Amino acid sequence: MMFHLPFSALLTLASVGVANAWFRVACTDPLVQERLDPIISPGGNPSQHVHTIHGASNFNPTYSFENLRASNCTNCLVTQDLSNYWFPKLYFQDPKTKLFEPVANGGLLVYYQNRGDGDKSNGGPGIKAFPPGLRMIAGDPKRRSKKFAVGLGTQEELRERAVQWSCLRFTAGLPGYDDNGTGFPTTNCESGLNSRLHMPACWDGVNLDSADHVSHMAYLSGLDNGSCPSGFIYMMKLFFEITWNVNDFAARWTPGTDKWPFVYATGDPTGFSWHGDFQNGWDVTALQNAIDNCNNPNDDTGSGVTEACRFLTVKSAALANTCKIAPIVKEVINGTLAKLPGCNPLQFGPQDATIFNDANCPAT
Repeated sequence: MMFHLPFSALLTLASVGVANAWFRVACTDPLVQERLDPIISPGGNPSQHVHTIHGASNFNPTYSFENLRASNCTNCLVTQDLSNYWFPKLYFQDPKTKLFEPVANGGLLVYYQNRGDGDKSNGGPGIKAFPPGLRMIAGDPKRRSKKFAVGLGTQEELRERAVQWSCLRFTAGLPGYDDNGTGFPTTNCESGLNSRLHMPACWDGVNLDSADHVSHMAYLSGLDNGSCPSGFIYMMKLFFEITWNVNDFAARWTPGTDKWPFVYATGDPTGFSWHGDFQNGWDVTALQNAIDNCNNPNDDTGSGVTEACRFLTVKSAALANTCKIAPIVKEVINGTLAKLPGCNPLQFGPQDATIFNDANCPAT
């Protein structure tokens, strides 16, 4: 079981630095972990790198909104949400043996935030629920360095700024610190490495996906608030948080002597390839009712208490944690590994990484 931290502690840690969250969808141990990606590699088996997948049980390489809605369970706590969420797995590379081992985390927490000029609380006409079948991604698995000046405000810069982390050190009496554009931290994070990701909150109103999986969506002008581009529809803003238990490996590396020993499944030792995917499987009517009726400053719905919204049903973490599916890809992704699953050599950048796959793996 991956909940090394108590679930209440996960929620407390995950709220650090996030103000005015509207409601939260918490997900327990993964639904499954494997090399599948229905958005980037639809029908592909396997895809390029290992993902940790959360949400509805009908996750598979090719599926529809109707397939998701027919799922018999979800490992996320809000029962009306039969979406899928996924992100790359994190590994520890032992500085001495160079072997890889998976890093546990405390589950996924997704903030559903009412943001932007379109929201009624900001004087707008109101925001909309995700349309059936909407897909979106944030982040870029090829990225290995920062490219844009913070505050430039272009969609490219906003997409880059959407990728964040925080080194949590509070229980050790040491100051924590956030990403400053230089990539992964250099110290141990005694209370965990908190990976964060802002999803775009503006939709073009037509396309459920696009060829680049990006252009049908856009970020708010201020990333966490502001305006959508002209003609785009204001929607709920998703914010992912995952806290990795990097302190489990503290005795096996020496900060200041060894390089940061954690890498994403993409072959990324820099941190810049952090990314996440979302495929909508919501009961759209329930989500729209929650948006319209459960952001009340006079009760607990105005403070992000999901249970206070009468249109949403929150089940126990124990029940959610019973929802599991068997992996489709038959390969070893846990234990002690000589290399990352798939063809993912470490690429340090600063140039974008070359994306390899099983068919064009370079000679080692």
